Amino acid sequence: MKSPIKVAVTGSAGQIGYALLPRIASGAMFGPDQPVILQLIEAPVEKAMKALEGVAMELDDCAFPLLHGIVLTDDPAVGFREANWCLLIGAKPRGPGMERADLLRDNGKIFTAQGRVIDEVAADNARVAVVGNPANTNCMIAASKAKRLPSDRFTAMVRLDQNRAQTQLAKKAGRPTTEVKDIFIYGNHSPSMFPAFAQATIGGKPARQVINDEEWLRGPFCDIVGKRGAAIIAARGASSAASAASALTDHVHDLVTVGAVHSVAAKSGGAYGFDPEVWAGLPVRTTAPGSYEILTGHTMDDFAQSKIAATNKELVDERAMVAELLGL
Repeated sequence: MKSPIKVAVTGSAGQIGYALLPRIASGAMFGPDQPVILQLIEAPVEKAMKALEGVAMELDDCAFPLLHGIVLTDDPAVGFREANWCLLIGAKPRGPGMERADLLRDNGKIFTAQGRVIDEVAADNARVAVVGNPANTNCMIAASKAKRLPSDRFTAMVRLDQNRAQTQLAKKAGRPTTEVKDIFIYGNHSPSMFPAFAQATIGGKPARQVINDEEWLRGPFCDIVGKRGAAIIAARGASSAASAASALTDHVHDLVTVGAVHSVAAKSGGAYGFDPEVWAGLPVRTTAPGSYEILTGHTMDDFAQSKIAATNKELVDERAMVAELLGL
């Protein structure tokens, strides 16, 4: 059996963490032969740490063969120490009347601190996956504080948007989700993101041909995917925790699976017209466990280019809102 890897998770006692941790411990994220040590980080608040103790009890009671240890802490320097993967879930939620700029600045302080600590104490091969919103910009902030770890070690999750898009195309076509391939997400993890339906296939045929409803693809399809999170909150009175945990499992699983082609928010480097310095959802291919290349060969029509321009503007505007945190 392989040596255990250390997986640090922030916000571990929250709803996403509660749904995620059994997936990691069961092997769904890193594979059925990869033992893990979970390093669970919560806020230095008695209620949160008490809840984390309960989560750890449940993990013990599951008797996962791959779970080789659990660390509980409210100290990021302990939680991130020698971590091979750092999953940043915890973030301040947007409250009533709060402006997006305020949320960005408040969470920016959290991810500034975490980026520095990760760079100082995590393993040399550490990878970071950001879920806490606004995920793209929080990821950019964390990466900006790293001096040892390169920027391509930091990714943000747009896999939830990809999974949502895959299901909507399958339902519209009356096909199983397994027949939908190459549906990629471009841009921000927000309603501005663009699910590039022109690149997708269903049963090996272009999705446009199978569905044959351009008005639906350009309108309701993009709207449903972009606003799905709000629709779930309206329906169940809480955020989409289970699907987010599933998507993070997919995000990391495909980043450690050589040859996987999937959507990841990464530093764009100017691909597809994005500002070179922003973290944007893009199609990637995993080249080695934890490493990837951005796939740049997809042709964009005028509609796609306009959608990418809009989501790029949002990302650039967000960067301007946290310029001080980035040292700009």
